[in-house]
Order: sequence, then C-alpha cells, then structure tokens
Amino acid sequence: MSTQSWRPSAGIITLQARAKLIQKIRQFFIEREVLEVETPLVSHHTVTDPYLESLQCQLTADSSPLYLQTSPEYHMKRLLAAGSGSIFQICKNFRVDEQGRIHNPEFTLLEWYRVGFTHHDLMDEMDAFLQLILQQGAAQRLTYQAVFLKYLEIDPLSISGQALADYALKHGINDPGLDAHKDDWLMLLFSQLIEPKLQAVTFIYDYPASQAALAKINADNLAVCDRFEVYAGGVELANGFHELTDAAEQRQRFVDNQAKRKQQQQFVPALDAHFLTALEHGLPACAGVALGVDRLVMLALQQTNLASVLSFDFQRA
Repeated sequence: MSTQSWRPSAGIITLQARAKLIQKIRQFFIEREVLEVETPLVSHHTVTDPYLESLQCQLTADSSPLYLQTSPEYHMKRLLAAGSGSIFQICKNFRVDEQGRIHNPEFTLLEWYRVGFTHHDLMDEMDAFLQLILQQGAAQRLTYQAVFLKYLEIDPLSISGQALADYALKHGINDPGLDAHKDDWLMLLFSQLIEPKLQAVTFIYDYPASQAALAKINADNLAVCDRFEVYAGGVELANGFHELTDAAEQRQRFVDNQAKRKQQQQFVPALDAHFLTALEHGLPACAGVALGVDRLVMLALQQTNLASVLSFDFQRA
C-alpha cells in the first residue's frame, strides 16, 4: 500500500466543482417542480437482468441474503404507482465486476421519471439538461438501425446472429463465450466499434425489441422498442425508456431473464413481488431515464477517468 493512498483520488478543487454541478442538477429539477425522493439502497429483491450482477449482504450470519441496489428503478416506480407524480433521485448504486477507467463498483446515479412523457419528450428534456451541464449545443439523434448502417454498414434488425459473429471475427473481435447470440454480438460490436466514435452528445433510440428491458414495444413498429441511450466522449451516459406498464408482460420478461441466467449458470434471483404488484395496481404512463453522475461530471470537468472525480475510488475506499 502506498503511503499516499490515504489521500482522495480527486483533488479538492475538482470535488468543489463536482459539488457545484450537483447543485446545478438539483436546481434543474426544482425549477420544473419535479419531486426529489429517497429509496432504499438495501433490498430483499434485485434485478433479473442477465447483464447485471448485484452485491449481496446479510444482516446476520444466518439471515436471508439482501442486495445492494443496481438502480433505484423498482422502488421509484412503486412511488409512481402510489401517486407521487414526476420524481427524481441522486443516489449511490452498486454493481459487481465494474472496475476501470469509467467504472467503479459504487457509483452515483441520477434517475428521473416524468409522468405523461413519451421517450421522445424525455429526450427533449434531457437534451436541455445536458446542454446546461456540459455547456454544449444540441445533441444529434440517430436510430439504432441508422447508427449501425452509418458506422458498420449492416442492418442490426435483419442480420442474423451468425452473420454478426462472422463480422466480429473479421474485425478482430472474438468472444466465444457469447456463442453467436444475436443481441450479445450486437452489444459487443456497438461497444467496440461504434461507441468510441460517438464523441459528440448523441441520442440512440428505437433499440431492437429483444433489448426492451423495461421499455414498451413501439406501437408502430414491433421490431423496435421505445428505448434510448445517450453517449458523449465515446462513453455511455444514460439509458431511458417509455416505461412498460403491463404487469403480465413485465413478469414474463423477468421469467425469461431467469431462464437465461439459469442457462448461463448465473445466480437466479426471485421475482420482486412488490414491484410486480405495484405494476398491477397501475403505473401511470411515463418515461424514465438513469444517468451516470460520475461520468457526467468527468466529461463536464474534462477529466479522463472516474477516479479523478471521486473523493475515493474503489482502490482507496
């Protein structure tokens, strides 16, 4: 251990600038009369998403496992179902195996939900938000299909999984663990070959329906879903949905996730009964987005890694 490892990973001037940015974030929502809320970080349930792993903890040695939340989404939607109206939250979240230049297992997330908004309405509001925080012009917007055609000259909606695997191998990308599953190959190609080219603030929307997660399937085109992601500086900043309100469909997606996790020999969490019951009670029509605050601050302050904007990164925690 270095004799200097007790020191913060970010400079004090940087931390002061970070605090001012977070004040500006709060002011953005205060001016729009969006309610700030707090929800639990430790829960009896966690996500079934095969691409996320939760940190577990216990109250006592012989008690059932609890989970540090990967996002506040489920609890915030329970508030929406209870009649909260539009809400936002700035909070800590935790994910396994996330360490590196733009990853930390403990990170700060801004999540907000706007009742009555579609994902296009939310993209408009988020564009205004990013112009304020990053001091840049309006973002560009491309569909998921258009961005693949632009940078890779392939159509992600019609190409086969095997053709994607062949394309990846031709470009020196080889991950046999993916076993040519179409969505896994699409995500790998996007992260390796497209994401680094998205330097200007860019909204990508109309993701394949198979990547809907908690988003609605598009009413006019069943091949895509009402989901968007935001990129800047070659980094993913945010993930947003026109939120799925159908409890039966959401339950089935969770069951499908459980089956995939079992097939991949991952831990299989139980379904979150509280969340599904809230959907059955009635989630209002809304759109929501989760944005990585640490990455946003990193870009706003023109830094190159998360550690430089965190008081103590994981290595110094």
